[in-house]
Amino acid sequence: MTNVLWLQGGACSGNTMSFLNAEEPTVCDLIADFGINLLWHPSLGLELGNNLQTLLRDCISGTIPLDILVFEGSVVNAPNGTGEWNRFADRAMKDWLADLAKVAQFIVAVGDCATWGGIPAMSPNPSESEGLQFLKRQEGGFLGKDFLSQAGLPVINIPGCPAHPDWITQILVAIATGRIADIAFDELNRPQTFFNTYTQTGCTRNVHFAYKASTAEFGQRKGCLFYDLGCRGPMTHSSCNRILWNRVSSKTRAGMPCLGCTEPEFPFFDLKPGTVFKTQTVMGVPKELPPGVNKKDYALLTMVAKDAAPPWAEEDFFTV
Repeated sequence: MTNVLWLQGGACSGNTMSFLNAEEPTVCDLIADFGINLLWHPSLGLELGNNLQTLLRDCISGTIPLDILVFEGSVVNAPNGTGEWNRFADRAMKDWLADLAKVAQFIVAVGDCATWGGIPAMSPNPSESEGLQFLKRQEGGFLGKDFLSQAGLPVINIPGCPAHPDWITQILVAIATGRIADIAFDELNRPQTFFNTYTQTGCTRNVHFAYKASTAEFGQRKGCLFYDLGCRGPMTHSSCNRILWNRVSSKTRAGMPCLGCTEPEFPFFDLKPGTVFKTQTVMGVPKELPPGVNKKDYALLTMVAKDAAPPWAEEDFFTV
Protein backbone atom coordinates (compact mmCIF):
# COMPACT_ATOMS: atom_id res chain seq x y z
CA MET A 1 0.00 0.00 0.00
CA THR A 2 1.12 3.55 -0.76
CA ASN A 3 -0.02 6.06 1.86
CA VAL A 4 -1.14 9.40 0.43
CA LEU A 5 -1.95 12.47 2.51
CA TRP A 6 -3.58 15.40 0.70
CA LEU A 7 -3.59 18.83 2.37
CA GLN A 8 -4.90 22.16 1.16
CA GLY A 9 -3.47 25.63 1.78
CA GLY A 10 -4.65 28.90 0.25
CA ALA A 11 -6.86 27.48 -2.47
CA CYS A 12 -10.27 27.45 -4.14
CA SER A 13 -10.51 23.63 -4.16
CA GLY A 14 -10.40 23.65 -7.97
CA ASN A 15 -7.71 20.99 -8.09
CA THR A 16 -9.68 18.78 -5.72
CA MET A 17 -12.68 19.06 -8.04
CA SER A 18 -10.45 18.22 -10.99
CA PHE A 19 -8.91 15.24 -9.19
CA LEU A 20 -12.31 13.81 -8.30
CA ASN A 21 -13.22 13.89 -12.02
CA ALA A 22 -10.16 11.93 -13.15
CA GLU A 23 -10.86 9.18 -15.69
CA GLU A 24 -7.58 7.46 -16.61
CA PRO A 25 -7.22 6.31 -13.91
CA THR A 26 -10.11 7.35 -11.69
CA VAL A 27 -9.79 7.97 -7.97
CA CYS A 28 -11.51 4.62 -7.38
CA ASP A 29 -8.96 2.95 -9.67
CA LEU A 30 -6.14 4.42 -7.57
CA ILE A 31 -7.49 2.69 -4.49
CA ALA A 32 -8.77 -0.56 -6.00
CA ASP A 33 -6.11 -1.27 -8.63
CA PHE A 34 -2.94 0.61 -7.71
CA GLY A 35 -2.69 0.20 -3.95
CA ILE A 36 -3.22 3.84 -2.99
CA ASN A 37 -4.27 4.28 0.64
CA LEU A 38 -5.74 7.76 0.96
CA LEU A 39 -4.96 8.64 4.55
CA TRP A 40 -6.85 11.92 4.43
CA HIS A 41 -8.22 14.39 1.90
CA PRO A 42 -10.14 17.65 2.60
CA SER A 43 -13.23 16.38 0.74
CA LEU A 44 -12.94 12.66 1.48
CA GLY A 45 -11.27 12.30 4.87
CA LEU A 46 -13.36 11.05 7.77
CA GLU A 47 -11.17 12.24 10.64
CA LEU A 48 -11.99 15.53 12.34
CA GLY A 49 -10.70 17.46 15.34
CA ASN A 50 -8.46 15.49 17.69
CA ASN A 51 -8.60 12.40 15.47
CA LEU A 52 -7.16 14.35 12.54
CA GLN A 53 -4.44 15.88 14.69
CA THR A 54 -3.51 12.40 15.91
CA LEU A 55 -3.29 11.15 12.31
CA LEU A 56 -1.03 14.03 11.29
CA ARG A 57 1.23 13.59 14.30
CA ASP A 58 1.48 9.85 13.64
CA CYS A 59 2.71 10.67 10.13
CA ILE A 60 5.29 13.09 11.51
CA SER A 61 6.54 10.59 14.10
CA GLY A 62 6.75 7.77 11.55
CA THR A 63 4.09 5.66 13.25
CA ILE A 64 2.22 5.93 9.93
CA PRO A 65 4.62 5.94 6.94
CA LEU A 66 4.00 8.94 4.69
CA ASP A 67 4.75 7.86 1.13
CA ILE A 68 3.25 10.77 -0.80
CA LEU A 69 2.35 14.21 0.50
CA VAL A 70 0.09 16.03 -1.94
CA PHE A 71 -0.35 19.75 -1.39
CA GLU A 72 -2.95 21.94 -3.07
CA GLY A 73 -3.05 25.72 -2.67
CA SER A 74 -0.46 28.31 -1.81
CA VAL A 75 1.60 28.34 1.36
CA VAL A 76 0.20 31.30 3.29
CA ASN A 77 2.81 33.06 5.44
CA ALA A 78 0.78 36.09 6.55
CA PRO A 79 0.69 37.88 8.83
CA ASN A 80 4.36 38.64 9.26
CA GLY A 81 5.57 35.14 8.47
CA THR A 82 3.41 33.43 11.10
CA GLY A 83 0.98 31.71 8.71
CA GLU A 84 -1.88 32.39 11.14
CA TRP A 85 -4.16 33.46 8.30
CA ASN A 86 -4.36 29.81 7.28
CA ARG A 87 -4.91 27.72 10.39
CA PHE A 88 -5.65 24.01 10.19
CA ALA A 89 -6.09 21.41 12.92
CA ASP A 90 -5.17 23.93 15.63
CA ARG A 91 -1.90 25.05 13.99
CA ALA A 92 -0.76 27.23 11.15
CA MET A 93 -0.91 25.09 8.01
CA LYS A 94 2.67 26.04 7.14
CA ASP A 95 3.84 24.46 10.41
CA TRP A 96 2.14 21.16 9.61
CA LEU A 97 3.59 21.34 6.12
CA ALA A 98 7.13 21.96 7.34
CA ASP A 99 6.99 18.94 9.68
CA LEU A 100 5.35 16.60 7.17
CA ALA A 101 7.74 17.57 4.37
CA LYS A 102 10.65 16.28 6.44
CA VAL A 103 9.28 12.74 6.54
CA ALA A 104 7.47 12.38 3.20
CA GLN A 105 9.03 10.05 0.63
CA PHE A 106 7.61 12.13 -2.23
CA ILE A 107 5.95 15.54 -2.36
CA VAL A 108 3.58 16.49 -5.15
CA ALA A 109 2.43 20.10 -5.63
CA VAL A 110 -0.90 20.19 -7.45
CA GLY A 111 -2.07 23.36 -9.20
CA ASP A 112 -0.56 26.79 -9.76
CA CYS A 113 -0.93 27.95 -6.16
CA ALA A 114 1.07 25.02 -4.77
CA THR A 115 3.67 25.04 -7.53
CA TRP A 116 4.51 28.76 -7.72
CA GLY A 117 2.02 30.75 -5.70
CA GLY A 118 -0.60 31.27 -8.39
CA ILE A 119 -3.18 34.03 -8.13
CA PRO A 120 -2.74 34.53 -4.33
CA ALA A 121 0.93 35.39 -4.89
CA MET A 122 0.20 38.21 -7.33
CA SER A 123 1.38 41.66 -6.31
CA PRO A 124 0.86 43.04 -3.72
CA ASN A 125 0.47 39.50 -2.26
CA PRO A 126 -1.15 40.45 1.08
CA SER A 127 -1.31 36.79 2.14
CA GLU A 128 2.47 36.45 1.66
CA SER A 129 1.76 33.38 -0.46
CA GLU A 130 4.35 31.25 -2.23
CA GLY A 131 4.65 27.83 -3.79
CA LEU A 132 6.35 24.85 -2.20
CA GLN A 133 9.63 25.28 -4.08
CA PHE A 134 9.03 28.29 -6.35
CA LEU A 135 7.65 31.81 -6.15
CA LYS A 136 6.59 32.40 -9.72
CA ARG A 137 9.75 31.52 -11.70
CA GLN A 138 12.12 32.20 -8.80
CA GLU A 139 13.49 29.06 -7.17
CA GLY A 140 13.17 28.69 -3.42
CA GLY A 141 9.59 28.94 -2.26
CA PHE A 142 8.56 27.66 1.15
CA LEU A 143 10.78 24.58 1.28
CA GLY A 144 13.85 26.15 -0.30
CA LYS A 145 15.76 25.68 -3.53
CA ASP A 146 17.82 22.71 -2.32
CA PHE A 147 15.03 20.76 -0.64
CA LEU A 148 14.79 17.07 -1.45
CA SER A 149 12.20 14.62 -0.17
CA GLN A 150 13.16 11.38 1.57
CA ALA A 151 13.27 9.69 -1.85
CA GLY A 152 15.83 12.24 -3.04
CA LEU A 153 13.58 14.22 -5.39
CA PRO A 154 12.55 17.87 -5.34
CA VAL A 155 8.86 18.72 -5.20
CA ILE A 156 7.09 17.27 -8.25
CA ASN A 157 5.16 20.16 -9.79
CA ILE A 158 1.86 19.56 -11.57
CA PRO A 159 0.68 23.09 -12.42
CA GLY A 160 -2.59 24.27 -13.89
CA CYS A 161 -5.59 26.27 -12.78
CA PRO A 162 -6.76 23.64 -12.23
CA ALA A 163 -4.34 20.87 -13.13
CA HIS A 164 -5.66 18.23 -15.53
CA PRO A 165 -7.07 15.36 -13.43
CA ASP A 166 -5.23 12.63 -15.32
CA TRP A 167 -1.89 14.40 -14.86
CA ILE A 168 -2.45 14.07 -11.12
CA THR A 169 -3.60 10.45 -11.00
CA GLN A 170 -1.00 9.21 -13.47
CA ILE A 171 1.86 10.70 -11.46
CA LEU A 172 0.46 9.11 -8.30
CA VAL A 173 0.36 5.77 -10.14
CA ALA A 174 3.95 6.22 -11.35
CA ILE A 175 5.08 6.72 -7.75
CA ALA A 176 2.96 3.90 -6.33
CA THR A 177 4.20 1.41 -8.93
CA GLY A 178 7.88 2.37 -8.60
CA ARG A 179 8.13 3.92 -12.06
CA ILE A 180 8.68 7.55 -11.15
CA ALA A 181 12.39 7.14 -12.00
CA ASP A 182 11.38 6.62 -15.63
CA ILE A 183 9.89 10.12 -15.83
CA ALA A 184 12.04 13.10 -16.82
CA PHE A 185 11.42 16.54 -15.35
CA ASP A 186 12.01 19.99 -16.82
CA GLU A 187 13.77 22.91 -15.13
CA LEU A 188 10.56 23.74 -13.23
CA ASN A 189 10.22 20.17 -11.91
CA ARG A 190 7.25 19.46 -14.21
CA PRO A 191 6.92 15.92 -15.65
CA GLN A 192 7.98 16.21 -19.28
CA THR A 193 5.51 13.54 -20.33
CA PHE A 194 2.83 16.21 -19.85
CA PHE A 195 4.78 19.45 -20.27
CA ASN A 196 7.39 18.99 -23.00
CA THR A 197 5.03 20.20 -25.75
CA TYR A 198 2.85 23.26 -26.12
CA THR A 199 -0.90 23.54 -25.72
CA GLN A 200 -1.02 24.22 -29.44
CA THR A 201 0.08 20.63 -30.13
CA GLY A 202 -3.08 18.85 -31.18
CA CYS A 203 -5.17 22.03 -31.37
CA THR A 204 -7.88 21.71 -34.01
CA ARG A 205 -7.19 25.33 -35.01
CA ASN A 206 -3.62 24.79 -36.16
CA VAL A 207 -4.63 25.14 -39.82
CA HIS A 208 -6.12 28.54 -39.00
CA PHE A 209 -2.96 29.47 -37.12
CA ALA A 210 -0.81 28.55 -40.12
CA TYR A 211 -2.80 30.74 -42.51
CA LYS A 212 -3.28 33.59 -40.01
CA ALA A 213 -7.06 33.13 -40.14
CA SER A 214 -8.37 34.71 -36.95
CA THR A 215 -11.58 34.83 -34.96
CA ALA A 216 -12.63 37.68 -32.72
CA GLU A 217 -15.56 35.94 -30.99
CA PHE A 218 -15.65 33.39 -28.19
CA GLY A 219 -17.23 30.02 -28.88
CA GLN A 220 -16.60 30.05 -32.63
CA ARG A 221 -15.38 26.80 -34.17
CA LYS A 222 -13.31 28.44 -36.88
CA GLY A 223 -10.36 30.80 -36.81
CA CYS A 224 -7.31 30.95 -34.55
CA LEU A 225 -7.67 32.47 -31.09
CA PHE A 226 -4.06 33.68 -30.96
CA TYR A 227 -4.22 36.75 -33.19
CA ASP A 228 -7.05 38.66 -31.49
CA LEU A 229 -8.25 36.91 -28.32
CA GLY A 230 -4.97 36.51 -26.46
CA CYS A 231 -4.63 32.72 -26.71
CA ARG A 232 -1.32 31.60 -25.20
CA GLY A 233 -1.46 28.08 -26.65
CA PRO A 234 1.70 28.50 -28.77
CA MET A 235 3.73 29.61 -25.70
CA THR A 236 2.32 27.40 -22.94
CA HIS A 237 3.69 24.02 -21.93
CA SER A 238 0.80 21.57 -21.49
CA SER A 239 -0.83 18.55 -23.07
CA CYS A 240 -4.39 19.89 -22.94
CA ASN A 241 -4.97 19.14 -26.64
CA ARG A 242 -3.19 15.76 -26.51
CA ILE A 243 -4.86 14.48 -23.35
CA LEU A 244 -8.32 15.97 -23.63
CA TRP A 245 -10.29 17.02 -20.59
CA ASN A 246 -12.74 14.24 -19.72
CA ARG A 247 -11.49 12.70 -22.98
CA VAL A 248 -13.82 15.09 -24.81
CA SER A 249 -12.55 18.63 -25.28
CA SER A 250 -10.24 21.48 -24.30
CA LYS A 251 -10.53 25.22 -23.96
CA THR A 252 -9.43 25.94 -27.52
CA ARG A 253 -11.70 23.23 -28.94
CA ALA A 254 -14.59 24.89 -27.12
CA GLY A 255 -13.71 28.27 -28.61
CA MET A 256 -11.96 29.81 -25.58
CA PRO A 257 -8.34 30.99 -25.59
CA CYS A 258 -5.67 29.25 -23.54
CA LEU A 259 -4.67 31.48 -20.62
CA GLY A 260 -1.28 29.89 -20.05
CA CYS A 261 -2.21 28.55 -16.63
CA THR A 262 0.62 26.00 -16.45
CA GLU A 263 3.31 28.70 -16.57
CA PRO A 264 4.69 30.49 -13.47
CA GLU A 265 3.69 33.92 -14.79
CA PHE A 266 -0.04 33.07 -14.83
CA PRO A 267 -2.19 35.15 -14.66
CA PHE A 268 -0.59 37.24 -17.38
CA PHE A 269 -0.84 41.01 -17.96
CA ASP A 270 -2.41 43.33 -15.38
CA LEU A 271 -5.91 41.79 -15.26
CA LYS A 272 -7.49 45.16 -16.09
CA PRO A 273 -10.63 44.99 -18.25
CA GLY A 274 -9.71 44.37 -21.87
CA THR A 275 -6.20 43.04 -21.26
CA VAL A 276 -6.65 39.30 -20.67
CA PHE A 277 -8.74 38.20 -23.64
CA LYS A 278 -7.00 40.51 -26.06
CA THR A 279 -3.75 39.95 -27.91
CA GLN A 280 -1.28 42.67 -26.92
CA THR A 281 0.30 44.07 -30.11
CA VAL A 282 2.80 46.66 -31.29
CA MET A 283 2.12 47.88 -34.81
CA GLY A 284 0.04 44.79 -35.46
CA VAL A 285 2.69 42.33 -34.24
CA PRO A 286 1.92 40.43 -31.00
CA LYS A 287 4.15 41.46 -28.11
CA GLU A 288 4.73 37.79 -27.31
CA LEU A 289 5.43 35.30 -30.06
CA PRO A 290 5.90 31.52 -30.05
CA PRO A 291 9.41 30.46 -28.93
CA GLY A 292 11.98 30.71 -31.72
CA VAL A 293 10.00 33.22 -33.82
CA ASN A 294 11.36 36.75 -34.13
CA LYS A 295 9.24 39.77 -34.99
CA LYS A 296 10.81 40.37 -38.41
CA ASP A 297 10.23 36.81 -39.56
CA TYR A 298 6.72 36.88 -38.13
CA ALA A 299 5.78 39.99 -40.12
CA LEU A 300 7.08 38.40 -43.32
CA LEU A 301 5.40 35.08 -42.59
CA THR A 302 2.09 36.83 -41.93
CA MET A 303 2.05 38.45 -45.38
CA VAL A 304 2.96 35.21 -47.15
CA ALA A 305 0.49 33.11 -45.17
CA LYS A 306 -2.43 35.43 -45.77
CA ASP A 307 -1.69 35.62 -49.50
CA ALA A 308 -1.45 31.83 -49.69
CA ALA A 309 -4.53 31.09 -47.57
CA PRO A 310 -7.08 28.92 -49.43
CA PRO A 311 -10.78 29.76 -49.14
CA TRP A 312 -11.44 26.76 -46.90
CA ALA A 313 -9.15 28.22 -44.21
CA GLU A 314 -12.03 30.55 -43.31
CA GLU A 315 -14.65 27.82 -43.25
CA ASP A 316 -16.16 26.02 -40.26
CA PHE A 317 -14.82 22.52 -40.85
CA PHE A 318 -17.00 21.08 -38.06
CA THR A 319 -20.14 21.70 -40.09
CA VAL A 320 -21.93 18.44 -40.88
